[in-house]
Amino acid sequence: MTVDSPGGQGVPPAAGEERSDRGMDKAYFARIGLEYPLGPSLDTLRDIVAAHNRSIPFENLDPLMGIPVHDLSAEALSAKLVGRRRGGYCYENNGLLAYVLEHLGYGVDRLAGRVVWMRPPDAPKTGVTHHVLAVTVPGEDGRFLVDVGFGGQTLSSPIRLEAGPVQRTRHEPYRLVDHPEGLQLQTQIHGDWLPLYQFSLRTQPLVDLSIGSWYSSTYPTAVFVVGLSVALVTDTARWNLRGRNLAIHTDGSTEKIRLASAAEVLEQLTGRFGIDLAGLGDVEARVSQVLDT
Repeated sequence: MTVDSPGGQGVPPAAGEERSDRGMDKAYFARIGLEYPLGPSLDTLRDIVAAHNRSIPFENLDPLMGIPVHDLSAEALSAKLVGRRRGGYCYENNGLLAYVLEHLGYGVDRLAGRVVWMRPPDAPKTGVTHHVLAVTVPGEDGRFLVDVGFGGQTLSSPIRLEAGPVQRTRHEPYRLVDHPEGLQLQTQIHGDWLPLYQFSLRTQPLVDLSIGSWYSSTYPTAVFVVGLSVALVTDTARWNLRGRNLAIHTDGSTEKIRLASAAEVLEQLTGRFGIDLAGLGDVEARVSQVLDT
């Protein structure tokens, strides 16, 4: 097992660090409601992804409240998502999961991509600011795409990292197709194949991911800075909150709820999504500014 230094170089951990890793991992598994696994396998990977989906929400409260997200160390991510019972966006959810999987004996490559979800084909390009994982499972051929950080349409199961075949997940079908930038992930909704993001297969050093996270959490017009976005994937539904608008997607049908006030939004954040708002300042006042963003 190796750990990433800030420059992305792998160095062997000391014995004390291994004990610390195991302690963080045990806390993570308690957070997602799973027993600590005995060893890496594809079934275990599927179980971890499903449990993470339903336990740790996608949320952007730090950028919304003016708090930069740049420390992607295992300690910082565990302290926030596990210890403080918060969620996070792609750099945080996938970042934390990468450390856990490495500690369990999986091979993990950190990748980066460009989001195209819900954007017309002729729209200006977005930045390369999405973070995903390519995971190697001992005893299995090839690698698997793992992404627990794409919000409302995030992958609910690992899929094989290969272009072509339609692949089943716990929810919608997905597929990967060849793209000039590498591969593009698509999902099938109501019979149509819709693109989510394209990504390179080049491994990204942690320092580059930290820069991408800092940009995403501080740039004045970045989507995570100017609006509220929260999501959680249960076994039977996808819960998506954007400003005051809550959508619950289940089995091809959608229930839409328009919340009347910022106070009602906070009730959803703490109740439905299980987010601890302590230490964030006046969240209600900030949410009231972005109810319709």
